[in-house]
Parts: sequence; structure tokens; C-alpha cells
Amino acid sequence: MHATQPDDAQPLPGDVTPAPARGFRERLWPGPLGWAAVVGFAGVLGAALVPVDTLLALVVAVLALLGGLAVAVLTTPRVEVEQGHLRAGAARIPVRLLAEPVALGREELRVQMGPGLDARAYVCLRAWIGTAVRVQVRDPQDPTPYWVVSTRRPEDLVAALRGR
Repeated sequence: MHATQPDDAQPLPGDVTPAPARGFRERLWPGPLGWAAVVGFAGVLGAALVPVDTLLALVVAVLALLGGLAVAVLTTPRVEVEQGHLRAGAARIPVRLLAEPVALGREELRVQMGPGLDARAYVCLRAWIGTAVRVQVRDPQDPTPYWVVSTRRPEDLVAALRGR
């Protein structure tokens, strides 16, 4: 789907091989409003069933809460830089195929995701996270021009991608 090459692939012409990337790990957990929505949905579902049966309402509310929490945890993407690869959500790319990363603040991210967005870009974005990193893809065989990845720690992700 996105740039993935075997680890034994030859460097691109003119490439400067970066230092091995330092580790970085982050889960893009929902913000407080997201967690409150899960709890609120379970409460509303339970309250709707109180006229039918109080015990049924309680059981449905608890099951809805557990199910909502499970969905939130299981669908939360990871952003990692490990063993020379950047992983953002389901996509993965060798760091050596990436150009200089750029940290994006809230306003830069708004421009990148609005008028500046290339439809071919890979985006791992969570709206409740106001910062991100943009990194160009240098692989001429990959139609994806760049990645935009949400992160609460853009400077740490940039440093990891630079290998520092």
C-alpha cells in the first residue's frame, strides 16, 4: 500500500544514509471528550432501557461501556520509529526512504490538511491532537509524496526520524 521495501533494498542514488533511528513510541489515545462520549453513550443506552427493566438497563449500560472502551483501545493507532522504520497506524516505511521531517504546529497542520493537502499523501491524523510531523517520501517508486502523522510530541518524533 505505502512504501515498504525489503531491508536489503539498495539506497537511492544520491542518498545520504542517516544514522540508525532512535526509538519513538506513542499511542494516539482519544482526548477527554472522546472518553466522555463513550461513557455518555453507555449511560444514554442504559437510561433508555430503565422503563423496560432496571437490571436490563444496568447490564446493557455496562456492556456498552466495556464494548466502547474496547473499540477505543483497539482502534487507537500507534506511531513508532523502531529498527529503522516509521510506523503510523497500519502503514510502515523505512526511515532511509524519508527526507527531512518537519514539525507542524496547529496552524501549519490546518494548512497542510486543507488547501495544502495532496490527495496522494498518507495521513494518520487524529483531530483531537493539534500537532503533527510531515515527512517527504524519497522513494521514486512510491506514489505517496509525503506522510502527515499526528503526534503530541512532534519534536521527539522529528529527532527519532533524524536518528538523534
